[in-house]
Amino acid sequence: MNIREGLIPTVLGTAVSATGYALKQNRNISPMVANTVFGFGLAHIALGVSKKPLIW
Repeated sequence: MNIREGLIPTVLGTAVSATGYALKQNRNISPMVANTVFGFGLAHIALGVSKKPLIW
């Protein structure tokens, strides 16, 4: 298993979560949309972490 297999979804999830958090701060965006984007980011992080090897 290559380290990049888990690192790419984790980094992508971090970026998407940051975008979702920024959308939450914006009052013009629906809270449902902001929470959905934030949730997708967290899901990517969870999937990326689960693919990382526990022992190097």
